[in-house]
Amino acid sequence: MSNPSLLILAGDGIGPEVMTEVRKVIDWYGANRDLAFDVSEDLVGGAAYDAHGVPLTDATMAKAQEVDAVLLGAVGGPKYDDLDFSVKPERGLLRLRKEMDLFANLRPAQCFDALADFSSLKADIVGGLDIMIVRELTSGVYFGEPRGIHKEGNERVGINTQRYTESEIARVARSAFELARKRDNKVCSMEKANVMESGVLWRDVVNEIHQAEYSDVELSHMYADNGAMQLVRAPKQFDVIVTDNLFGDILSDCAAMLTGSLGMLPSASLGLPMSNGRPKAMYEPVHGSAPDITGQGKANPIACILSFAMALRYSFDQGDEATRLEDAIEGVLADGLRTPDLMGPEDGSPISTVEMGDAIVAKLTASL
Repeated sequence: MSNPSLLILAGDGIGPEVMTEVRKVIDWYGANRDLAFDVSEDLVGGAAYDAHGVPLTDATMAKAQEVDAVLLGAVGGPKYDDLDFSVKPERGLLRLRKEMDLFANLRPAQCFDALADFSSLKADIVGGLDIMIVRELTSGVYFGEPRGIHKEGNERVGINTQRYTESEIARVARSAFELARKRDNKVCSMEKANVMESGVLWRDVVNEIHQAEYSDVELSHMYADNGAMQLVRAPKQFDVIVTDNLFGDILSDCAAMLTGSLGMLPSASLGLPMSNGRPKAMYEPVHGSAPDITGQGKANPIACILSFAMALRYSFDQGDEATRLEDAIEGVLADGLRTPDLMGPEDGSPISTVEMGDAIVAKLTASL
């Protein structure tokens, strides 16, 4: 059998720096765990615009459709602020999501024990936190029609339409239930069924899918505004949260700060299974291109490395190896090694991006 295939799109800013450290981890698995990948690389975002005049070429898009998974670094930067909207770096990322039909965005919020004191919440509230937010990514108010800014009489009116079909809700609900079966078997569905008809439909469809296919999974419902409060009040009550595009955008950013740093947060965007049974998939850190620290060796590569751990778990059915990698990262942090974003006033001297990658690889080797 051929090796599973990965397309790396490092992108802009710190993207290439953190992706270099991911390559070390990928290479380690090939050399030490008989888990080799066929890796190709290409351009996205501003890097693609500089080379080709577009943020994503048709040829790169075709590659993304063919591989088993895409690993993306980051896109954008002030250099591209004045470009036309149609060719801004972010349009390359959005094209990948749209044309690969990546409808389920997985945003874990996990607080490593060594960083519990680094969260803005008390350590006993976030210590041991491990939740997963499943955000519907390709529909809802961000895509609904009609939309736009129109003139009505003497004033302008902005219009965005919240729109969901039964099938769009059903497929992301199934993704959440399937994930829950591999975790603590609990799903909380969040919407605003008290004031929005789309929320009523969302709740109805989630209930129907649950009763017909996933009655073994514990299901609860919560209004999204209460969900935001509960995330900062008692986040460990949750296992898997499933919600729509708008609420998912807000709630996942709220959950992000529970962990202490954006540099620690991976994500996955998944679609329907391909012919080989693997889902269409793209994995990327939540952080941006961070142009203010680009090239200085200050970037934290952990979010990008954890994104590869998600690929091991969700694309390649290598849950044990994903856990090995997560444990290695926890071990490095427990040793007190920190990039600048994880430093407190009494934490000593930070290590560089390269040193963090080397330390994680050394921990992986020690696990053998």
